[in-house]
Amino acid sequence: MSDIRAPHKAGAFDVRNVIAALVGFYGIVLIALGLFADTAAERAKTGDVNANLWAGLAMAAMAIVFVLWARLRPVAVQ
Repeated sequence: MSDIRAPHKAGAFDVRNVIAALVGFYGIVLIALGLFADTAAERAKTGDVNANLWAGLAMAAMAIVFVLWARLRPVAVQ
């Protein structure tokens, strides 16, 4: 009897999903800080740029790219 299984998707155990979850969570935290905890003192440190908001948006966008990548090109596990 052969012990060969049909290939299936890695799903939640794909490292891209884990990376997307972590980066997405930190992105959401930074977006919240940028929207609700932005002070003039913090803006003075960055040259009047809301660094938390922009970094959070970039991280959220990167998380979305990782999720799309994992969905469109799944890893086949045997």
